[in-house]
Amino acid sequence: MISADHAIPIRAGIDEVWSYVKDIQQWAALFPGCRECIVIDDDNSKWLIKVGVGGLVKTVTVLVHVSRWQDPELVEFSFELESEPVVGSGTYRAGVLAQGETQVTLQVEVAGSGQMAPMWEAMCRPLLPQLAKSFANSLRAEIEQTTSAAAAPRPSVPGRIAAFFRGLWARLVR
Repeated sequence: MISADHAIPIRAGIDEVWSYVKDIQQWAALFPGCRECIVIDDDNSKWLIKVGVGGLVKTVTVLVHVSRWQDPELVEFSFELESEPVVGSGTYRAGVLAQGETQVTLQVEVAGSGQMAPMWEAMCRPLLPQLAKSFANSLRAEIEQTTSAAAAPRPSVPGRIAAFFRGLWARLVR
């Protein structure tokens, strides 16, 4: 079995983070190599993921089951590859760091079985931490971008008109 943990601070409140995280399709869209996410029901989905290890590139189908949604701080899940002897599990944990800042910790474990398991695990052992870090950083970037865009107030119409004329005046007096 191989495992990886990655913790990141996100500049957004825990409720803002949860509003993003509670949608499994948003997770899938950020997962490296994910080509499609088919939601079966609230707790089950099927992900098509293109993976590459060394010179081998393959598309796999991953069945994901969320066993626990604990709003806003915990998600527990398990997964299995549809045509490979690979299973795994993981957790998402979130906690308040400070006002408007959330600590998110992602943990995942993967285990192969059968004759190819030792080789599969040896090839994937260095990749899993990189995958967890890449996913966590994408999650942070997406949430921070989404929440900062929502938090930035749009100037009023008179404010936009005034800004237009200030810019026009600045160009004219150059």
